[in-house]
Amino acid sequence: MAKPIAFKPITVDFNADLQRRLEKAPEEHAAALLAVHKVLDAAYDEGLLDILHGMIASKDTIIKTLARYAHEPEGITGIRNLLTAAKILAGLDPEVLEHVSKAMTSATEEHKREQKPPSLFQLARRASSEDSRRGLSFMTLILSSLGRSLKS
Repeated sequence: MAKPIAFKPITVDFNADLQRRLEKAPEEHAAALLAVHKVLDAAYDEGLLDILHGMIASKDTIIKTLARYAHEPEGITGIRNLLTAAKILAGLDPEVLEHVSKAMTSATEEHKREQKPPSLFQLARRASSEDSRRGLSFMTLILSSLGRSLKS
C-alpha cells in the first residue's frame, strides 16, 4: 500500500531575503550604483526631477489632453504624419543623409560669403559641373518617384 507523502510547507521570509540582497547590493553593484547616483544628481541639479514629479502629479490632466487632441482631425493627421516621418527616416540610408547634411552646411556657408547674387552665366556654369549634375540626378530621381506615386 502506498504511503502518503509528508508535506511540510516551507516558510520563506521574503522580507529577510530582500534585506539580505539589499545588504549585498553595494558590494556587488558598486559601479552601477555610483552611475545611478551621478545620473540622479545631474537630474536634480538640472531640475529634471521636479519636471518629472510635476508630470507624475498631473498625469490625469496630461492623458486627458492627449486623448482629447488625438480625437480631433488635426491630432489624427499629426499622429499619422509623425509615423510617416519616422518611416521616411527609417528608410533613409544614413550615409546619404550625412552627405545631405554636410552639403547643406557647406552650401549655407558659401551662400553667406556671396556678396551679391550670381549671374545667370555663373549659375549655368555651376549647374553644368559634374558635382551639380550628380546632385541634379539625385533630385530628379526623387521627383520622378514622387510623380509616379502621385499618379494613382
